[in-house]
Amino acid sequence: MLLFFRSFFKSKFGLAITFAFLGLIAFAFASSDVANTGTFGGVAGGERVAVVGDDRIDSAELVQSANSSLDRLRQENPALSMPAFIAQGGLEEVLDQLIARYSISTYAEKFGLRAGDNLINSEIRQIGVFRGADGNFSADAYNQALAAQGLSDAIVRQDIGSGLLAQQMLVPASFGATIPRSLAARYARLFKERRQGAIGFLPSGAFFPDDDPTAAQLQAYYQENRGNFIRPERRVIRYALFGEDAIEAAIVPTDAEIAARYQENRAQYAASETRSFTQLIVPTQAAAQSIRQRVAGGASFEAVAQEAGFRASTLEQQSRAEIADEASPAVAQAYFDAASGAITEPTRSALGWHVARVDAVDTAQGRSLAQVRDELATTIREEKRVRALVDLAAQIEERIDEGETLTAIAQDLGLDVRNTRPVTADGGIYGTQGETIAEEIEPVLATAFQMEESQPQVGEVARGESFAVFEAAAITASAAAPLAEIREDVVTNWKLAQGSQAARAAADRVLARLRGGATMARALAAEDVTVPAAEQIDLTREDLARQAEQRIPPPLALLFSMAQGTSKRLEATNDLGWFVVDLDAIELGEMADDDPLIAQAQSQLGDTVGQEYTDQLVIAMRETMGVERNQTAIDAVRRQLTGER
Repeated sequence: MLLFFRSFFKSKFGLAITFAFLGLIAFAFASSDVANTGTFGGVAGGERVAVVGDDRIDSAELVQSANSSLDRLRQENPALSMPAFIAQGGLEEVLDQLIARYSISTYAEKFGLRAGDNLINSEIRQIGVFRGADGNFSADAYNQALAAQGLSDAIVRQDIGSGLLAQQMLVPASFGATIPRSLAARYARLFKERRQGAIGFLPSGAFFPDDDPTAAQLQAYYQENRGNFIRPERRVIRYALFGEDAIEAAIVPTDAEIAARYQENRAQYAASETRSFTQLIVPTQAAAQSIRQRVAGGASFEAVAQEAGFRASTLEQQSRAEIADEASPAVAQAYFDAASGAITEPTRSALGWHVARVDAVDTAQGRSLAQVRDELATTIREEKRVRALVDLAAQIEERIDEGETLTAIAQDLGLDVRNTRPVTADGGIYGTQGETIAEEIEPVLATAFQMEESQPQVGEVARGESFAVFEAAAITASAAAPLAEIREDVVTNWKLAQGSQAARAAADRVLARLRGGATMARALAAEDVTVPAAEQIDLTREDLARQAEQRIPPPLALLFSMAQGTSKRLEATNDLGWFVVDLDAIELGEMADDDPLIAQAQSQLGDTVGQEYTDQLVIAMRETMGVERNQTAIDAVRRQLTGER
């Protein structure tokens, strides 16, 4: 991703809408719902929504990018719907980013810049999703990933090429940007700045109209603000769980199966002997015989080995077969013929002449079929259970493919069919506070929100333990709630809006009194309604920085951006009222010439300046190439995506 696209990152939807550039190619293949349809409502897939220079941006590309952006946002907010995404300006931002992409590419090509096949191939090879099991690029993995997303090699190469051209054009513009140390010192000194003032709040509730709106007023307000009343998509999920109960009769081990398993593993249950040794391997038989004689005469095995210039090694819990495999059958014979504590006869292998002391002998009694029957039965039962569950899931999938309904399959298998209440994509029960879907069906929730209605599937809900056959029994699309169903909420919002307008007028009156010399307390008290007392502020920017992990209140942020002796108003969110901010005094703190804050400010502001250069260059490219929007086509795409007619 081109990190220097500051304007992209500052937008409401951040990285989600910058689908066009290099880094998000990999994301495109992780997504599961990339639109690839050719006709959108009344808009043909090839109809342009914008022209940049001589290049067209088709409606198909806009829809595809909007869907991909929504998919990305849904990873953090599963309940986000396309109407809500568009109501918040998502479609416009997606189109703006597409226009920026095309502007950069066409400008670069106009002046002879290009991204060659070898460079694009290099970028493709670096994308992890295109690698095989050995970690290297796999043509099969590449083709499968493209096929899964309905993309062509040409589309992917064009997208990567656009990103590479953007790098060639924009990196030089931002690279090495810096500001003078004297300017950085001025900004750094702001960190020591202290501000004193007051913040007043005029709540909308204090200015509510006395009467409810008329039917006409309410209808007009509702139509103008439909986006505020959008309900999320919700689905009723019908499902039936099946696990061990459904296959109990088929997984009981038979006597024949237990006996056969015993015979297959007879060696495992036979009597066995393992031994531990201290051994020495020497080049000649004479040397081995000399060592054996000295140890047999009472000398220390380790001391004799050391005197001869060798080092003894130990072998723990070795079977005859292991010694035969590592040395030779003759060595194994010698090692296992000797008594515990004895020295073995020198015996030759490919490594040399072996001589060893038998340190320990451990024997295990054999176990009969009767002794291991329960152990074998448990193992066989578990193996049959796992196989039977997988087989049953496969059989149900085959029956679904053949057209059988979930209800018919459940009745045939004796499964209990259940229905959830309407649930949203984040697992919440629609219309409740804090109530969520049952844990037993939660693992398939994401899949259930990608399915068509009454198209059952099978999914694992507890790994190795249980499965579910499930379907979306009813789908209610995301849309604005009918006015009749939410009349009280709309009336409340209308009153808030009206109260906010009155609060704004009151804020203007308070500002006039402040500019006339009144204090904040007196300016607020002059209102005919009772409002909260003003909050006195006496903070430094350093105090503000300590709140970095918390959201700094907007009126406080405004106070630290105003000129001394000024007053301003600020609207609260959701029509809740208006703030009035009054800045009385600014005191600049002292800062030494070698304060490390200066170097930090110089570095950070250099990055900011570089990003600003990039932003301005992109704007200049757009103006140079020329951009024409087709509002009719854009509106048609918007209607199709929101389901409007």
